[in-house]
Amino acid sequence: MVINVKKITAEQVGKTKSLTLIQAINDGLKTALADNENTLLLGEDIGVNGGVFRATDGLQAQFGEKRVVDTPLSEAGFVGAAVGMALNGLRPVVEIQFLGFIYPAYEQIATHVTRTRSRTMGHYHLPMVIRAPYGAGVRSPEIHSDSVEALFTHLPGIKVVCPSNAYDAKGLLLAAIEDPDPVLFLEPMRLYRGERMDVPLEKYTVEIGKGKQIGTGEDVTVLAWGAMMPIVQTVVEEMKEQNITCDVIDLRTLYPLDKEIIARSVQKTGRVVIVHEAHATGGVGSEITSIINDTSFLYLKAPIERVTGFDVPVPLFSLENEYLPTPKRVKDAIQKVIDF
Repeated sequence: MVINVKKITAEQVGKTKSLTLIQAINDGLKTALADNENTLLLGEDIGVNGGVFRATDGLQAQFGEKRVVDTPLSEAGFVGAAVGMALNGLRPVVEIQFLGFIYPAYEQIATHVTRTRSRTMGHYHLPMVIRAPYGAGVRSPEIHSDSVEALFTHLPGIKVVCPSNAYDAKGLLLAAIEDPDPVLFLEPMRLYRGERMDVPLEKYTVEIGKGKQIGTGEDVTVLAWGAMMPIVQTVVEEMKEQNITCDVIDLRTLYPLDKEIIARSVQKTGRVVIVHEAHATGGVGSEITSIINDTSFLYLKAPIERVTGFDVPVPLFSLENEYLPTPKRVKDAIQKVIDF
């Protein structure tokens, strides 16, 4: 077995590199493998091929086949195997090729991954991460474009994380790998090779459970995550031409949600637009609405607006863009709460 451990050198401390989101994930995985020899990766085609999106490119050559493990085509099998590994002191990071492929493993997640701590009355933890690219907009076949994060936010015992940029991707991934409990790490594949960002070469973490305010305004709070963030940011800049300014919150963690940052912004602006590409019914946006009702109802100046995907299976290529939230739909929602 090859274990080529490369620690961060003194020369690297404080230095950054311009990376795409997928490159930051690769760098985060490399950092975790080098930092702790009990960390290992499992998934289909993640070794020689480097994964379907090349998130693990070069890692098997550096760390060996026992640290970067090509698995059979069986999501239930290798997620179940990761449970046993985590119970025995390892820190497995599982790759699901697309979030829509996670359904065979849902039984393992709902029955074992999320319940180990409670089942053992806290005597055992399950430090494992399940990585999954999600979302539409890249012309994938059927089942490849699902955005079903809400299925997992309804399962106490697993955290659900979704970065929208390279810096957060590496920091949240390292935090997830170090977490004593399981984390579902959602990766917006639409943003994999989009905007570059300066990312520290050294190890760092971004706290799970904390949203981030990326824009400040007085008129409307806009809440989103993942692949919706670039759309939201574009619209918010355009609204400034109409003298409408927005608080923009990237939630980053979908379970547990950052109730404080939501309430603080809503109580300032009094108007809310929630944007997500998942189906409307039962989506995370509904839970955010409940949080606002519980914490900030008397501050509202208009009903909350949601801009979401539709309650249909994600369509194939020719209708994909009709399914996704568009800048026009987001702009119309902001205007609606202003005009109420």
